[in-house]
Amino acid sequence: MRNLLYASLILLASCGQQNSNEISEPKKQFVSVEGIDSSIKPGDNFFMHVNGIWYDSAQIASDQSGVGSYSFLNIPQKQLLENILEEVSRAENTTASIEQRVGDFYASGMDEDAINQRGFEPIQPVLSTIEAINSVKELMSFVTGEIKSGNQSFISIGISPDDENSSINIAHFTQTGLGLPDRDYYFKTDSSTLAIQKAYVDYLSTLFQLTGSAEAAAKINAEKVYAVEENLAKSHKTRIERRVVKENYNKIALEEINQKQANLGWSPMLEQLGLAADSLDIRQPAYYEALNKMLVSVPLADWKTYVKAHTLSSYAEELSKPFEDASFSYQKVISGQSTQLTRAQQMVQKVDRQLGYALGQLYVKRYFNEDAKKRVLDLVNNLQKAFESRITQLDWMSDSTKIQAKEKLYAITKKIGYPDEWRTYDVEIAKDKYFENVVALRKDNAKYMLDKFGKAPDKAEWHTTPSTVTAYYNPSTNEIVFPAGILQYPYFDLYADDAINYGGIGMVIGHELTHAFDDQGAQYDKDGNVKNWWTDEDYEKFTAKTQQLIERYDSFTVLDSVHVKGGMTIGENTADNGALYIAYEAFKLTEQGQDTTRIDGFTPDQRFCLSIARIWRVKTRDEFLRTYVNTNSHSPAVWRVNGPLMNFDPFYTAFNIQPGDVNYKAPADRIKIW
Repeated sequence: MRNLLYASLILLASCGQQNSNEISEPKKQFVSVEGIDSSIKPGDNFFMHVNGIWYDSAQIASDQSGVGSYSFLNIPQKQLLENILEEVSRAENTTASIEQRVGDFYASGMDEDAINQRGFEPIQPVLSTIEAINSVKELMSFVTGEIKSGNQSFISIGISPDDENSSINIAHFTQTGLGLPDRDYYFKTDSSTLAIQKAYVDYLSTLFQLTGSAEAAAKINAEKVYAVEENLAKSHKTRIERRVVKENYNKIALEEINQKQANLGWSPMLEQLGLAADSLDIRQPAYYEALNKMLVSVPLADWKTYVKAHTLSSYAEELSKPFEDASFSYQKVISGQSTQLTRAQQMVQKVDRQLGYALGQLYVKRYFNEDAKKRVLDLVNNLQKAFESRITQLDWMSDSTKIQAKEKLYAITKKIGYPDEWRTYDVEIAKDKYFENVVALRKDNAKYMLDKFGKAPDKAEWHTTPSTVTAYYNPSTNEIVFPAGILQYPYFDLYADDAINYGGIGMVIGHELTHAFDDQGAQYDKDGNVKNWWTDEDYEKFTAKTQQLIERYDSFTVLDSVHVKGGMTIGENTADNGALYIAYEAFKLTEQGQDTTRIDGFTPDQRFCLSIARIWRVKTRDEFLRTYVNTNSHSPAVWRVNGPLMNFDPFYTAFNIQPGDVNYKAPADRIKIW
């Protein structure tokens, strides 16, 4: 899931924010009747019908790009984490304990005076090393060494399962090397993109000035870096092109790629990384072909300038305040955020990013109610049954493919709340050495990744921290994951009725289950291998239906002339649309789902739909939304509500949606895949 959401629909409550030893009183009401905007018809804009009163009055804090649910629900989460970190950073903790590591790292980053006194001194040795580079071979050795330090510039490597043999981890290399949000930002000429381009060049220029360059020379160097990146961007695949899984898996023998791309020095690179590989996967070959040529066509001096810029940018937020301010000046043009987060909140993010599973243990101990884990597992199991029923009823899929689909459905691993096995960090953390702590943790994270090479995937591993408000499906391991962070209001509450929970966390569960069968997930079998388990005729019907959804979402307007990108968001839109029916069918298996008793004046089906609109309640700055539409695989919040509901038959019945309503679709035009 990885996306957007928010409204005035459910009273503030949270099982995720309770101590596991404290059970609050059941809440009497979950639908705020006065929050419904009756001036907006449900069939015209259900998102605003439910959320409009909140939306018109909600204020976005100056240090935020938005407010509401989903990713923005991480804002109050971060306050909880700050409370933990303030407590443990002041305590006398056992050396090398979880509390000591997270507490001392936090404390080291809070000592702004010490950080500011050092200026760019911590990074000076790295800059001197770059300056001493005399050949492409030495350049490649430096860049490879930086990978081991957790800094990737124009080479990007990841260790994960082989697409065609998911039982073993291999090395995957992907396109990279850019400083702007996406390759398209180098070629678009609209005013907002031009402003971002300028802000980025100004940012690079400032970094060079802060390390001693004169203003004129710094500007020239910044433009050289931008020119290198623009050339790299020309070889990048678009986000839509990268959705075709098989075209982004290109396993090649090391001997062969050594001959084709001699300038890159693949064998020395892998040896330096400690990877005894005889083959590797090049996700986007055109990028590495272009890079191989550019290593000799672009002057070495320009490459050194480029690597300096990316090194400085990588550490800008870990150096003195002028560097931090420079980074923020660039980011605020993208996000619209006018003021920086407090230092404490910045450090919360950094601790969560680098010691997230240690901090996660403290979060779970203090704030997670174990009863939530049991209840959500019941919901997941019910939704699997409902999904199985949906597959059985499909009129476009053959029986042979249905058997394969059901096998994959029930092979999905379910992870809820927090890991069964916690990741450990073999790093010494000191209260008075912030930069050194950052370097040590980055190296540890890089080692953690590289050590996976050649081994079987760790089935217990998580790829998000427990406190994060998110959820995800991983196709290569065929698993769904729901961290403790999302198991709270407005997604889930132990005391909410089933309509609220099935329209909330049920929608999220259905979304992740459907990802196993979206345009990308459908290309993986039950074991996580890229393998065709469809009949040709069935797959043609499936792609025809997804094309209908692409065209529908292409028509949705976000801002003035900006539209949703249907091709880029098709996976998430498929998951949203499938989730509605799956969650609803599971809800119908419950006692309330089979009843008609009204609560707070609403029928069970109405409450189910109201909860859906509530979980995606979000308001963002326009600058953020423009970037989001260009770079995020999810549709904006309003279309995560209105888009699926216009295809959802029970919604029409529950709210008496009629022809003439803005979002009305005739039965034949309601797109249904799963």
